[in-house]
Amino acid sequence: MTLAPSGIFKAYDIRGLYGEEMDETTAHAIGRAFARVLARLRGKQTSELRVGLGRDMRLSAPAMAAELRDGLIFEGATVLDAGMVATEMLYHLVGSRELDGGAMVTASHNPKAYTGVKLVREGALPLSGDAGIGDVRAEIEAGLGHAPGGGSFEEVDVWDEFRAHALTFIDPGAVKPLKVVVDGGNGMAGPMVGPLLDRLGLELERMYFEPNGEFPDHEPNPLLPENRQMIMQRVKATGADLGIAWDGDADRCFFIDATGEFCDGDFICALLARSALRKNPGGTILYDPRSSRAVPDLVAAEGGRSGLSRVGHAFFKARMREEHAVFGGEVSGHYYFRDFWNADSGTIPALLVLELLSLDGRSLAELMAEFRSRYFISGEINSEVADPKAKIEEVAARYADGEQGRLDGVSVDYADWHFNVRPSNTEPLLRLNLESLVSREDMEAKRDEVLALIRG
Repeated sequence: MTLAPSGIFKAYDIRGLYGEEMDETTAHAIGRAFARVLARLRGKQTSELRVGLGRDMRLSAPAMAAELRDGLIFEGATVLDAGMVATEMLYHLVGSRELDGGAMVTASHNPKAYTGVKLVREGALPLSGDAGIGDVRAEIEAGLGHAPGGGSFEEVDVWDEFRAHALTFIDPGAVKPLKVVVDGGNGMAGPMVGPLLDRLGLELERMYFEPNGEFPDHEPNPLLPENRQMIMQRVKATGADLGIAWDGDADRCFFIDATGEFCDGDFICALLARSALRKNPGGTILYDPRSSRAVPDLVAAEGGRSGLSRVGHAFFKARMREEHAVFGGEVSGHYYFRDFWNADSGTIPALLVLELLSLDGRSLAELMAEFRSRYFISGEINSEVADPKAKIEEVAARYADGEQGRLDGVSVDYADWHFNVRPSNTEPLLRLNLESLVSREDMEAKRDEVLALIRG
């Protein structure tokens, strides 16, 4: 196996098949290279660095994290090792203790055969393919050579302080005893979020809440329909008020209403924007170009200001800082909070939605019905194309009479419908998201028209 094959360096993390594309040797090299890159970014010697470390419940994670830690120590860094935690807890460690950076050994929502690392600098700002991950790759490929040594590590416990911080986002006393089905996907959500939900006096129906890197029940990716069938059925069967499911490293959560229907990320983003603006009147809310108009419409109605960000957590977190936004949300279930170091969390949205439902009095199904009756969205549809760039230009030319934006791929807006076509970061795919404000039938007709051009 090559030490670090180029394919593992992704747009937002480093990730690959354990034992085939990445192993402990790779992790050690990443640790060493990351220390050097961080030192340059921070204008410090590696011996001055303080770096957070966490790992998820994957079977390979303990050995991978140990080697990554040793790589950092070899370069002279001091490592604060939080052990097995969820990704946002690593962000909390880096942000709250003002560390120089952090590394989270996780493959997020990927199947059990994968391993990986998410890297952040100070303030939990992510390294990405555009900024930092390429430098880590270059360090490894150039040959790491001599290590000065002299680093050290200490084990730290962030569980209680993280939970205390998460609870500051709501009034725990306002939450009513709702009946909630929760699916942890055998990931990190159970130990992270479970004790918080217990404090709120909810009637909880737990599914797969024990961390298990074998993922015996389903893959830890609720965005795939097959992985959410069980919670959707359980919500209906038990008469629950709602369901909440998390991905593997628990930095994203997804909602099921009482009818058993999946709640689209744009509509949840709109609800979270309402919550944010009621606590921060006139604040700025960010959303992505794929989103339903439900988001900017609601923000305007609530007296806030909305803005766009490119898709991807590295772009969102930077834009959140630039715009001093109080909240940002992506269709994919990544929700960002100013008061959580502009980072994404799977805990805070769950708490906020429970609080919002308790205060509003309407059910999640009723709130969703209001959106679904006005905004008709296609969801994301992928198409394999030979030349994504050329195809985007063809689409732009065909719809030149619409208002166009080029923030991420091409966005085309008309009065009563709009769409975004953007390339995948990793595959020869174009991704289409389209919405009609007329009817579901109109959305389907427009969707099929644009798809025919993309695939033609």
